[in-house]
Amino acid sequence: MKAIKVREDIYWVGAIDWTIRNFHGYNTGRGTTYGAYLIVDDKITLIDTVKAEYTDEMLSRIRDVVPLEDIDIIISNHVEMDHSGALPGIRKHCPNAAVYTSGPSGVKGLTAHYGADQYIPVKSGDRISIGKRSLSFVATPMLHWPDNMITYCPEERILFSNDAFGQHLATSERFDDELSLSVTLEEAKRYYGNIIMCYGRQAQEAWKTVSSLEPEMIAPSHGIIWRKHIKEILDAYRLWSENTPPGNAVVVYDSMWHSTEKMAKVIAEAFADCGMSARLYDLKGNHYSNIIPELLTSKYIAVGSPTLNSQMMPLVSSFLCYLKGLSPKDRQAFAFGSYGWSGQGIDQVESALVECGFHICMEKIRINYIPSQEQLDEIYSKVVNMIGNETKQ
Repeated sequence: MKAIKVREDIYWVGAIDWTIRNFHGYNTGRGTTYGAYLIVDDKITLIDTVKAEYTDEMLSRIRDVVPLEDIDIIISNHVEMDHSGALPGIRKHCPNAAVYTSGPSGVKGLTAHYGADQYIPVKSGDRISIGKRSLSFVATPMLHWPDNMITYCPEERILFSNDAFGQHLATSERFDDELSLSVTLEEAKRYYGNIIMCYGRQAQEAWKTVSSLEPEMIAPSHGIIWRKHIKEILDAYRLWSENTPPGNAVVVYDSMWHSTEKMAKVIAEAFADCGMSARLYDLKGNHYSNIIPELLTSKYIAVGSPTLNSQMMPLVSSFLCYLKGLSPKDRQAFAFGSYGWSGQGIDQVESALVECGFHICMEKIRINYIPSQEQLDEIYSKVVNMIGNETKQ
């Protein structure tokens, strides 16, 4: 395995995970990478490691540059095992290397995972010299674990951002100008929506910090390295973290005999006819983690379900449970669905939307059995009128 040069004497020595398709319930259809970075200076420094099963791949890339035993410093930006899993493997070769981590939470986390060691806690503003270069640290707690931090090399203007600005994207290319920007931003949006969204306040603070540093390169721990399109990814993080979507609508549903589906299509059509970008998702054919990113730029969400055994449909329940954990809040929402004889599922959908922190913008829509054309026309009008009233306020 070959190291990939990032700058003179700075190398990507991570690993490519071509086969992973699920990450904490998040559908990673394009795989992922684990970014680790080696700086060759007076003190040879390794920033982050990789998932445990990719230890040998990382060690091989490091050996391509320096002997393993020559490593003097290891920086652990984040305890989670996709970033720290290879720490025991590298420590076997450089047991005397100093391991820096974020404050007491990093020490606590590394100790819990790998046992006691000489972990050195650092805090925001701390700086260490590694020779002609230095490394400074900024704590970014809950982005997305308590121990998260980012490491900045001011002499090179490179930010080692760990999870921030990353993407689950397996590729042999390492830089943003080697891939389609639309693909990279799509995966960055999916990553933010499924991993970072519930920590929007922290993400905004990180955005402010990074913007003030004006880095020339952002090297995350998943996906590609940003060197040409830094403005684009920073602008995207600003938009997503502000949590003030400009408009747009997402309609999500499951259906048994197409009645709720008919309602969903009319609702999506009404949004579109009001000039909004509307997305329609049947949960039978769309994984919920692929839907979540659309909420970053959508003001409205409508969720539909028929009633099955006095409950909402299982796929709808799973979607809403996942959505609640991500805590997008401050969207306009309503529930809809067809029912046979009880109809509790629609009430449950509305209750779940309230628990997500959404504002119920329209009374739930319930249709007994199969909607008539007249009823579908009425649903269409209700949605159009609701949007019109919202616009006037």
